[in-house]
Amino acid sequence: MSYPFYIEESPRFKIAEYLKKITAVLLIVWLFKGYLGLEPYNRYLVYSIIALIFAFELLSVGKWVGVTVTGIVFALAKGFLWTSVFLYFGGWLGMPGDLHDLAGRAFAYAVVLSIAGLLIGKGEEKRFTWKVEKKAYEFSGAEFGDVRLKGRGKAYPVKFGNRRVGWAIEGEVEVEAETPLGTIKKALSSPVVVWGELTVGKKTKAEEGFVAEVSRLINPDRLYKNKKGSTAVDLGIIKVYEGEDFEYVKVPFVEVIETPHGEEVKIGPFRIRDGNPRKPKEMLTIRELRNGFQLTKVGDRLKIQTDEFSIEVDGNRVVYRSGNETLSLGEAVSLRSGDISVTVGKGRAKIRIEDVVISARNGVVKIRAGGRTHTIENDEAYRLVVRKAKEIVDEQSAGLIEGFGVDRTMLTRRVKELLDELMNYVG
Repeated sequence: MSYPFYIEESPRFKIAEYLKKITAVLLIVWLFKGYLGLEPYNRYLVYSIIALIFAFELLSVGKWVGVTVTGIVFALAKGFLWTSVFLYFGGWLGMPGDLHDLAGRAFAYAVVLSIAGLLIGKGEEKRFTWKVEKKAYEFSGAEFGDVRLKGRGKAYPVKFGNRRVGWAIEGEVEVEAETPLGTIKKALSSPVVVWGELTVGKKTKAEEGFVAEVSRLINPDRLYKNKKGSTAVDLGIIKVYEGEDFEYVKVPFVEVIETPHGEEVKIGPFRIRDGNPRKPKEMLTIRELRNGFQLTKVGDRLKIQTDEFSIEVDGNRVVYRSGNETLSLGEAVSLRSGDISVTVGKGRAKIRIEDVVISARNGVVKIRAGGRTHTIENDEAYRLVVRKAKEIVDEQSAGLIEGFGVDRTMLTRRVKELLDELMNYVG
């Protein structure tokens, strides 16, 4: 399922995109002007291309932070930069010499305007903040594939500059997420922010106190500073997701994807690709603003973070972490807690607790305990270790997910029972 993130409502930006495409077509036409019999119109084609460059740059102003003086100045700077590049290289492609000679002047204009934009921007930077609008709409739940947000209340648009980047929810809501561990449910305390797009109902009365409170709570330092282990950061305008063999970063005009299949860096309209990375669907985040709960979804990857635990889902692989305890489910199942670890995979198992290690692989069981090592080549003993390891993981996983942690006393007893049974096969 795709998520309609950041849909631009203004036709101005659509016109700018159309003009970019027209400019590209006109550049190709100009390049082959000789073959098309357009050589007499060379100068007029160049003028048209330059005019279109400035037109789409100026029409694109305000896409992120509204129309500002800085935005207009930088748009002009970009226009002169593209023009200087066109005029410079056009000299080798049949451009009139007097126009080619203007390349240096156009580049100088670009540099001076960029400096002016930076200086003007110093006085406008306070404007670039998150703003909760004093508008409210009826909210009755939302679905994002295998993630659902249930409840009723009011939804307030959250903007960064001139662009809507999310919604603040007032009311009682509950989030549900389907995972290989089962359905995870969490009642969320208001206010809740959704960094993504929602379908809302008709307009209703806004609560100014709620707007002021959410505006205070949406603070990057408060939400993420000193949050150790925060591998998913979402503020609507800034999106960062770090998972196993996967990294995704998106900020205005820049997007970076790193996967086992390759890497891609996008800067504005330009892409640099190495390999064949699979681009994920847009990133969605549901977050409590008062507490630490955050759910982030990127394609088929899901990450849930709270003050007590975190869950990361990547396809059929699940990793649950709570303190120093970790439960991993995938091709192999493993449970770790300090000096305790239990791993069960296809045809193999390993149990370690303190100085006791029991492993089973290919019909062979090895035991190391009390400074002594035993090897048992017996299929029945091998199957016993694999079965007992699975039972231990099942028992301990339930308690870990419910928040009780690993029961060392029970685990120690189960390992002792297994050792006693295995001793019957020794000698």
